[in-house]
Amino acid sequence: MGRWHSKKIVDESKKNFEKAWLETSKLLGKGDSSRYSAADKPVGKSHAIFNTIQKLREAYLRMGFEEVVNPLFIEDKEIKRQFGPEANAILDRCYYIGGLPRPDIGLSEEKIEKIKEMGGKVERDKLQGILHYYKKGEISGDDLIYRLAESLKVSDSTAARILDEVFSEFKDLKPEATRITLRSHMTSGWFLTLSKLVGKKPLPLRLFSVDRCFRREQKEDETHLRTHHSASCVVMGEDIGVEDGKGVAEALLKQFEFTDLKFKLDEKRSKYYAPNTQTEVYAYNERTGWVEVATFGMYSPVALSKYGIEYPVMNLGLGVERLAMVLEGYRDIRELVYPQFYLDLKLKDEEIASMIKIDRQPKTEIGKEIARRIIEGGEKYGNAVGPCKFEVFSGKINGKHIRVRIIENEEGKRLLGPAALNEIYVNEGNIYGIPPEKKIELRSKGINCNIRYLDSIALLAAYKIEKGLSSGTLGVKVRVPIVKSLSDINLSLDPLALRYIQGKNKKIDIRGPVFITIEADIS
Repeated sequence: MGRWHSKKIVDESKKNFEKAWLETSKLLGKGDSSRYSAADKPVGKSHAIFNTIQKLREAYLRMGFEEVVNPLFIEDKEIKRQFGPEANAILDRCYYIGGLPRPDIGLSEEKIEKIKEMGGKVERDKLQGILHYYKKGEISGDDLIYRLAESLKVSDSTAARILDEVFSEFKDLKPEATRITLRSHMTSGWFLTLSKLVGKKPLPLRLFSVDRCFRREQKEDETHLRTHHSASCVVMGEDIGVEDGKGVAEALLKQFEFTDLKFKLDEKRSKYYAPNTQTEVYAYNERTGWVEVATFGMYSPVALSKYGIEYPVMNLGLGVERLAMVLEGYRDIRELVYPQFYLDLKLKDEEIASMIKIDRQPKTEIGKEIARRIIEGGEKYGNAVGPCKFEVFSGKINGKHIRVRIIENEEGKRLLGPAALNEIYVNEGNIYGIPPEKKIELRSKGINCNIRYLDSIALLAAYKIEKGLSSGTLGVKVRVPIVKSLSDINLSLDPLALRYIQGKNKKIDIRGPVFITIEADIS
């Protein structure tokens, strides 16, 4: 049912999307929506980290691994069981979970009088009971304001003021640490998970998890963050060994276009790994060369025995951010993970193109038909030499007769100026108005917005005629001589794109002689 429901939502979204673009294409008289490039069709943008996470998940699943969620909150005693004498050094890089203690709150006569002055109706036993149950944890912090307001017969905002101004015990509270840590490495969760699955699932057991870990780094820099994602797996079975680690590493990393692997014993020798099994994995592809991407090893039998695990366990882990940096070509992990803070705004030509919009356009079917007729008339008679005029629409609407003409009164001038059929292009962050004969030059590198000056002007004229019908106007005239800005041809640009273009010293050059005049009589 869930899968069907999701598919239905996707199908409906796609259907609505295509319908919207078909409407636009019909409005401009261009047939179906296939005329529009991918740049015109708005799509979402995913984050590189979550793209990499999804690829890793799919890779593990293809290899026959089962996905699990490991505990995120780990008591420090578990770290000591796993690391032994090394535990104190490991705990130094862990975050301990802290919280505010529940205070003992006295209810003096002075406090009661102050509550009454603030509008509260105090029933001493009932109020004392609420404070007592809060102290015991039977009332949560989320519910305390509501319960006070209910007891004192005041609003929630007044109850919040009473809590702040009367009960100073809350202001004096200081956080106290518990014995619980945030997971600093996935291994601390694997021991707990495996201990619960021994004897419950057939061997060999293949599990993976891609999730967050936290490290108490002194500072964040190009290579260190206080939180990262670990893509980790374990294989548990009777005959599991180091060679299985090499096999898993090869099967996993070749799915990311790494063609060759090298293995090197890791000098760090973590205590939860058996001696001489902790191995660094280096991978190669033509774009990146050799890079370290993963580590694997066999869990120490001593550490496993403390959890009642009698089978060998191979563990392999890699940092998602590290892999994403290699795949995406980043040198600073902060730019990869937090581009909103560390990267300058960068807009692709496709993104700028999607931010160019037609400003005003008709809403009714007759208005859209008038726009189509103006476009067809311009295309058909554009080279006619003035003085001339061509009626492109005549008909009755709501009892009113409408006649629409394209005119040129000057002798020797063409009905449409040379730039009337120019199209809007985006190239290397610049916006240009390009004549049809120059389209070939930009076709391979520029983004065609598929908006001609004639099209957007026709939509503006139809919009004004539509407005004239409803307001009782007897005549409408739209004249566009020389174009200097997007607004001159009924186009608008998202402020974000405008700031980007100005900040990067790019340009908007759509200048050109359009010289189109559209008149409408309404009688």
